[in-house]
Amino acid sequence: MLGEQPFRILSGAIHYFRVVPQYWEDRLLKLKACGFNTVETYVPWNLHEANEGQFNFVGMADLEKFTQLAGELGLYVIVRPSPYICAEWEFGGLPAWLLADPGMRLRCHHKPFLDKIDAYFDDLIPRLTPFLSTKGGPIIAMQIENEYGSYGNDKAYLNHLKQALIERGVDVLLFTSDGPEDFMLQGGMVEGVWETVNFGSRSAEGFAKLLEYQPDQPLMCMEYWNGWFDHWGEQHHTRDAADVAKVLDDMLAANASVNFYMFHGGTNFGFYSGANYPDKLQPTITSYDYDSPLSESGDLTEKYHAVREVIGKYTDLGPLELPAPIAKKSYGTVNMTGQAKLLASLDGLSSPIQSVCPEPMEQFGQNYGFIMYTTHLSGPRPASRLNLQEVHDRAHIFIDGKFKGIIERADKEHDIVFDVPAGGVELTILVENMGRINYGPQMKDAKGITEGVRHGLQFLFDWTVRPLPLDDLSKLNFDSVDGESEKNQPSFYLGEFTVDEPADTFLSMKGWTKGVAYINGFNLGRYWEIAPQETLYIPGPLLRKGNNEIVVFELHGCESPSVSLQDYPVLNKQQ
Repeated sequence: MLGEQPFRILSGAIHYFRVVPQYWEDRLLKLKACGFNTVETYVPWNLHEANEGQFNFVGMADLEKFTQLAGELGLYVIVRPSPYICAEWEFGGLPAWLLADPGMRLRCHHKPFLDKIDAYFDDLIPRLTPFLSTKGGPIIAMQIENEYGSYGNDKAYLNHLKQALIERGVDVLLFTSDGPEDFMLQGGMVEGVWETVNFGSRSAEGFAKLLEYQPDQPLMCMEYWNGWFDHWGEQHHTRDAADVAKVLDDMLAANASVNFYMFHGGTNFGFYSGANYPDKLQPTITSYDYDSPLSESGDLTEKYHAVREVIGKYTDLGPLELPAPIAKKSYGTVNMTGQAKLLASLDGLSSPIQSVCPEPMEQFGQNYGFIMYTTHLSGPRPASRLNLQEVHDRAHIFIDGKFKGIIERADKEHDIVFDVPAGGVELTILVENMGRINYGPQMKDAKGITEGVRHGLQFLFDWTVRPLPLDDLSKLNFDSVDGESEKNQPSFYLGEFTVDEPADTFLSMKGWTKGVAYINGFNLGRYWEIAPQETLYIPGPLLRKGNNEIVVFELHGCESPSVSLQDYPVLNKQQ
């Protein structure tokens, strides 16, 4: 019921934090034009409180503006402000600084964890209460935790979250969402809170299981997985539009409500893509296209039209009215004219810290990016294996500045063996954080070197540590591009190009190996040659008339120091 009237929720997920604010209206209007009456969004704690006690709700983090805009456009809003959101988002939305406390326990009734949540909610929830439907606003429901039954069974924790919302003035419908399995529903349900289920198919089975635990209540699929996300090294996931439409039709015929996860996926800009760990680390790609009804860049897909046709069977939609198309342009090839080698640029990027042990980055107040550890190893020593115990996630090993090899978390067997001459050597280890695990039992995922480094049997102590969050590249000094640059020497490359009219474009990284790309100082995200993503989406609002600047941080080397800006994406190398 909405007020005194029966109301079927037809919702689609659009995450404000994965879309530039200038395009929120475009995406929301396309949602409404497809026949939906509600938009759903998670709220990522780590975006809003990246550093403890410092809150950010501006730009892409302006949740209040997004909520207000949705209401002005005639849409209701479902907000999922759980401390944990999963979402293939870094650390499932939890802030990295929680891990600075080695004793921190996550997603349970652990007082230090609850205290952090309460401090966050003290700032967050008052921003949302003016928009509650009970006050005439668009927010009709809020989630208290996310798929908790897949993780744990701490009812005291769930009830603390429930009361945290109620005590801060949330008086709209509260809900939980879980998979339609016995242990998930048993672990995730809270007395007095509406339960919903998440699935991608077999809706009759899913709803039947829900009714066993929650009879005589409205049915809702809170996450209808109409597409799926991608990991590096996989092929891009797709799902047939007719199949998606058929499952939706089944749900609507059963008088259920539904939320499409995702309706529009958007982009994991910066270092915010997460990772999974079923048996090894599987980092998520930068694109969050998700094979949704709207593509990563907001284009209508076959799935959009198939979904609209089904919704039209149950409600009168009228003619399809869409906002004006967003232009896409190719700006051609950009030659990189400047280069700054990482090992020669450290003083402009960080300050050295002395540490007995090579501690994880969270111990140095660092959230994302890279971290470098350097120590002197005395000699002479016979050839012995270098052991990182253990590395999260991918380490470049240098001996006296010369590249020696890679040690990866996912592949602990390696052949980095070296002897040490009488004068000793300088050992440098550059570790990349490829995204904290966002789902499952491995979530307590500190980054960097988590225990220690051994040469043979001996632990090595006395380290110089340099946090490299790479959030400010303004102090880099670029020289001309070194045509004979040594392979596997990480370097920053600078290129410039001129724009007459800003439009959406796609940065092709074909011929490059692995790294991070920036446009006008904005971190577009990671790239990697291993597929499926070959281009990075650049929304037009990130460009400016006149001169624009691209910086690429390349870890291994490129075929040619140039990139191209094209008017179409490549999300699967077989395209």
